[in-house]
Amino acid sequence: MSLSWTAFTELLRCTLLGHLRNRLALVLAVAFIPVWIAVARLCTSGKVVRIWLDAISAPVSAPASQLGQVASAVGAITMVAGFITFTETFQSRQTDRRLLLAGYLRLPMLLAKLAAVALTAALLALYTTILLCISMPVRHKFALAVALAGAGLVYGGIGLLLGSLVRGELEGFFLIIMLSLVDTGLQNPVFNTLMDVAGVSALPLYGVNQLALSSALTPRSAWSHGLLSLTWSLTTCALALLVLHTHRPSRSPWSRRTRVHAE
Repeated sequence: MSLSWTAFTELLRCTLLGHLRNRLALVLAVAFIPVWIAVARLCTSGKVVRIWLDAISAPVSAPASQLGQVASAVGAITMVAGFITFTETFQSRQTDRRLLLAGYLRLPMLLAKLAAVALTAALLALYTTILLCISMPVRHKFALAVALAGAGLVYGGIGLLLGSLVRGELEGFFLIIMLSLVDTGLQNPVFNTLMDVAGVSALPLYGVNQLALSSALTPRSAWSHGLLSLTWSLTTCALALLVLHTHRPSRSPWSRRTRVHAE
């Protein structure tokens, strides 16, 4: 038990250090989120928009700039969390393979990756919530932070899954961008006030978006919709862990070639 705990803490430390060494990810986390929120505030009018929220089964009237900021915050945190998790998972493949060959157990490695996703999502959610509170009035700060953390968990799980599956970084980046754009674009209340696109409730960020909008702009918080994001994050993380668990490490072609020559 002590050996498993030691392996878990060491692997978690290495994963988090990998995040910190990723300068592009740090720049995205620190700069992209506030810039994207500021762009939404400056580029949308203060005109009051009436939207329909399924979460509370009632219409909501709010300035378009506030709606745009909440939607932009959700979109920004999904991209950043997806990029950070995907990059670390993709770049650590060889290291993970060597650790498994060296005798490290799979379970501590998988749990360390999940813990890193959760910590990343929590930190990004806290940072983004503070930025939104500075930029606009927020009704329920804690509920908004939970919604944003859910968005980070969902796309952190997607990044973990893609990092385990795709063969190139470009493919992973493209998939994360396209998924995030489609997911947030169809649910942006500034452009789709009724949010009545067929199948929108099946999108990964549907529950997150409903909880974020209701928490920031109404007296009520749709906690039940927040559970949808938890379902999505658990599903994507479980699929990623299944891929990592079923993968069997093999020696590199160079080591096999060297062994053949030696024989």
